[in-house]
Amino acid sequence: MTDHTFDVVILGGGSGGYAAALRAAELGKSVALVEKDKLGGTCLHRGCIPTKALLHAAEVADVARDAASIGIRATLEGVDPAGVRAYREGIVAKKFKGLEGLIAARGITVVRGEGRLEQGPAVRVGDDLYRGGDVVLATGSYSRTLPGLEIGGRVLTSEHALELEEIPRRVVILGGGVIGVEFASVWRSFGVEVTIVEALDHLVPNEDVAMSKGLERAFRRRGIASSLGVRFQSVTQTADAVTVTLEDGKSFEADYLLVAVGRGPATAGLGFEEAGVGIDRGFVQTDERLRTGVEHVWAVGDIVPGLQLAHRGFQQGIYVAEQIGGLDPVLIPDVQIPKVTYSHPEVASVGITEAQAIAAHGADQVISYEYNLAGNGKSEIIGTGGLVKVVRRKDGPVLGVHLVGDRVGELITEGQLAVGWEAHPEDIAPFVHAHPTQSEALGEAFLALAGKPLHAL
Repeated sequence: MTDHTFDVVILGGGSGGYAAALRAAELGKSVALVEKDKLGGTCLHRGCIPTKALLHAAEVADVARDAASIGIRATLEGVDPAGVRAYREGIVAKKFKGLEGLIAARGITVVRGEGRLEQGPAVRVGDDLYRGGDVVLATGSYSRTLPGLEIGGRVLTSEHALELEEIPRRVVILGGGVIGVEFASVWRSFGVEVTIVEALDHLVPNEDVAMSKGLERAFRRRGIASSLGVRFQSVTQTADAVTVTLEDGKSFEADYLLVAVGRGPATAGLGFEEAGVGIDRGFVQTDERLRTGVEHVWAVGDIVPGLQLAHRGFQQGIYVAEQIGGLDPVLIPDVQIPKVTYSHPEVASVGITEAQAIAAHGADQVISYEYNLAGNGKSEIIGTGGLVKVVRRKDGPVLGVHLVGDRVGELITEGQLAVGWEAHPEDIAPFVHAHPTQSEALGEAFLALAGKPLHAL
């Protein structure tokens, strides 16, 4: 056994882990980054980046299909799965190469292999022990399934769906959250017959109900079917099909079943509990500063309860590295972290929903305003419908900003600033939004809540 000593040892090279490594190295710390697979983790290789590449390919397919409606002579001859895959993999490879170069340039030692936490604190990789003045746990997450629902054959997770070499004819998607609706959007654009099965009453059920309803209407217009409010019961499969049965007896037949019921924390079998780290339902228990119950052991990203978002893990990695470096950073709470679902149309939000605001402050203390994108010139030009909804406390700050429509994910940063800075609509209303842009829709909503609507009654 060989001992190695570093200022910081990080277990996991995904968004949270590599962000912690880069910031710690920038602060003059010696860093070892332990990763069993490729740097970049799920987000870069099996999640955010490849799926958004697919969504862009889907957008191009839709544009080509509808080109005649804007006077452009173009046709969609079909989708080349191999070509789409090469495009997607090229983007991932380029970003991966860039990340590897950045890590090397910062002098970070990358340890290839599966690590296990030990007391010390330290991380064991094979016969080597990497001791750290501080250890950061950043082991990420995995695709969940349901009890009794086995993955295999024609029952897929999102990782398997990315590797399909064919475009299916029919797909059932179990789960109407972010992953489920994004894959539904891609496949429908590629001409697939799609049915989403969601046990709760709405798609993207964690969003404001107005956004959920807006997405559901858009999906119905696109021909994406959904079964809401009824639980999955069973699936059977043959050599060329699956049959999905719900608790009400209804059944659907398809080529594949995509299981998209969320992601679980990857903490099992890594020595966390044996080293004294508290675990609850698989998640690492931390205090508000992301410290575990073990001195000099921290946790970031999907293994910490809360939003499972790459940018949250990234921000937490920086936050922990700065604490280790002797700084006093500010942690952004989950409620101020923007969320985006990159379907067609997109859903984006930050802050709390109207229902949450009413629960917290009372119905008489909450005011909301909805602005329909039908009144926005740029939205009309790009052919999207949708909605902007702003929630405020009566005579108080903006509590939540919620959007549905194509490209609205690019608008949510303004909402983040409003919510994070506890701005009042009256503070924001004088700001000038460029014309014609979709950002004007946000401006209209803030104007209305400030008592001076221009394009609304």
